[in-house]
Amino acid sequence: MPGAGTDKTKTWVETPAPVIILVEPQLGENIGATARAMANFGLSRLRLVKPRQGWPNPKAHVMAAGADRVLENAQLYDTVQEAVADCRYVIATTARAHDQAKPVLSPEQAAAEMAPRVQAGETVGIMFGRERNGLENDEVALADAIVTLPVNPAFASLNLAQAVLVVGYEWFKRVTDGALPFVKPERSPPAPKQQLLAFFENVERELENVEFFRPPEKRETMVINLRNIFTRIQPTQQDIQTLHGVILSIAHGRKGPARGGILNGDEASMLRTLLAEHGEGKVPNERGPVRGLARLLRRNPTEAERLLWDALVTDKRFAGRGFKRQTPVGTHICDFVSFTLRVVIELVPPDESESATATREARRAWLEPRGYRVVAVQSIDVEANAASSLDTLAAQLEL
Repeated sequence: MPGAGTDKTKTWVETPAPVIILVEPQLGENIGATARAMANFGLSRLRLVKPRQGWPNPKAHVMAAGADRVLENAQLYDTVQEAVADCRYVIATTARAHDQAKPVLSPEQAAAEMAPRVQAGETVGIMFGRERNGLENDEVALADAIVTLPVNPAFASLNLAQAVLVVGYEWFKRVTDGALPFVKPERSPPAPKQQLLAFFENVERELENVEFFRPPEKRETMVINLRNIFTRIQPTQQDIQTLHGVILSIAHGRKGPARGGILNGDEASMLRTLLAEHGEGKVPNERGPVRGLARLLRRNPTEAERLLWDALVTDKRFAGRGFKRQTPVGTHICDFVSFTLRVVIELVPPDESESATATREARRAWLEPRGYRVVAVQSIDVEANAASSLDTLAAQLEL
């Protein structure tokens, strides 16, 4: 299982690279941390000159964090001369001027010098000194060039593994042309202008409905600014589809009984009472209720309606039976209806007025001759215990 960047499922790729030479490293932990830094940047050849705590060192394996292969292949030497004997080109890393007439390179310049030599098959070594006092003058004298870093002169000493990490980074960047291991995924292509324009029209239409563009004389400038906001982010096709959904949800509400409609639960109950007392929203010379009324009711459920719907769609006895909310049936809007079962469920509010009761009875009288079974459920019972109300419904409907 891949961890935080370490993936053992991938092949360990070894390419020609410089040899890392640690001169008398004091702590096993620093050797292990160096191995980890080397593994990060494709360096696998490690040479140790007289490590102070002996070798092998179990503390090194702890700090290597999985770079055991580097440690297991490490070579041990008694002197620096022996460690660099087969090298055609050697670089000494140091934070101190040694007053030696040698080229002084940055890590980036050193990588440029080493790359063609390694590519030609030469053995190239990079020496790192002791944690306490670095490399001695006679050791630097063995090198062809010096590498140092642009650091704070008052605090120039780096931890051993940190120094290896910086040099290793520049080396790997050079040989890989700085290619990153992954890039931003393109899960969706950029949105074409046609899709953007359709989105703009949709947003602007909804903003017109709520009188956003005021004063009128500033409308053109506001529209341009708004379009520029979305154009600057360079949205993908999926982004625009998502934003379309967001705008529609805000403007028209969800299809399900989500909280947060235009009306709260009490106001939604009041709306239904008014409709029941005034002919279910019908207008003179019209056969059905006002257009869009069912959608308004769906957007603004009462608390009992929301609870009962949640129970209906999650209970296996009712789920898949085709129940819908606030759906027109003929000239009436029913609280819940299943055309599959030919069942209508009505929520009866407490203290229902006489006119509302008469409207409900008239609705029943219209539905039953047309093959619908009408079942009344008390809202107060649903709010008290929706599960119990559902059990009663299941028994009545023999589900």
